[in-house]
Amino acid sequence: MQLAVLGRLLSVGREVLAALRGSLGALCWSLAPLSLSLPLSLAGWRDSAPRPEREREWEDAPPTPTSVNYHFTRQCNYKCGFCFHTAKTSFVLPLEEAKRGLAMLKEAGMEKINFSGGEPFLQDRGEFVGKLVQFCKQELELPSVSIVSNGSLIRKQWFEKYGEYLDILAISCDSFDEDVNVLIGRRQGKKNHVENLHKLRQWCREYAVAFKINSVINRFNVEEDMNEQIKALNPVRWKVFQCLLIEGENSGEDALREAEKFVISDEDFDRFLDRHKDVSCLVPESNQKMRDSYLILDEYMRFLNCRNGRKEPSKSILDVGVEAAIKFSGFDEKMFLRRGGKYVWSKADMKLDW
Repeated sequence: MQLAVLGRLLSVGREVLAALRGSLGALCWSLAPLSLSLPLSLAGWRDSAPRPEREREWEDAPPTPTSVNYHFTRQCNYKCGFCFHTAKTSFVLPLEEAKRGLAMLKEAGMEKINFSGGEPFLQDRGEFVGKLVQFCKQELELPSVSIVSNGSLIRKQWFEKYGEYLDILAISCDSFDEDVNVLIGRRQGKKNHVENLHKLRQWCREYAVAFKINSVINRFNVEEDMNEQIKALNPVRWKVFQCLLIEGENSGEDALREAEKFVISDEDFDRFLDRHKDVSCLVPESNQKMRDSYLILDEYMRFLNCRNGRKEPSKSILDVGVEAAIKFSGFDEKMFLRRGGKYVWSKADMKLDW
């Protein structure tokens, strides 16, 4: 008799326990979407997928194109010997196709677009890039729109028409010695590159555009002291790159440039950085940081993978979409964040000397 009662009690107990486990499992399952943000740890609950497998799914997910560099043209009026995006084609997408691709990138999470080349102001005397800048700021409402240019073809009239839509203008300047600029190839005709740099700086002040300087440190400028000139120009950022070799672009048999003579060692680069350590706007980028931490679109809107020392293109986002194309970009999102790729990049949020 007692054994029978005990058996019934055990049976009821098992049923109650099973019901509790089921309720707890359902509760944990409902909270699973929050598990990325909540420190949830419940004894006895196991996710339907083992955690290592879930982590692999997140690692395999395509990166977000937060910041994109669109090299819409390869043509340039300068002949910089270390250029790693050379004039292999003269192709430029029709304006409406370029806009379609930019809208796709915005939909995929793009916050910043940087237009580059080649020289972006060559196409339609700057009208092409101007219309893209206006489209991205006015219609796509991107937080940041920027251009990298050698500055030689920019006119004041361009600022009058498009300046309000541009957050950052980055001008490439590798030396404040005109003889060195000639050696590098950063000059056309008799125009003084350094004098033009100061003129562009003033126009940026007048038209409320943040001014930035990009410098490639190489064999011809590695011993130069640029402290005084950079501080006088007072850019929001001075991006300092180490000269980089890309096979097929500035190195190798099928390259249009031979940049080997420009290459410096890591120690040379570090000495240059140490010489300028008191420049508050200095942003150094070694070869290691550069190679995989940029999302680069070429003139066909293909992502370029530089992991193997070459530029290997994906399919165009216009053909396969952003998510499919970006998987082959080789983009290192962690390195992008580690090198400070995301910063205060909207001029509305900057404290500038206007």
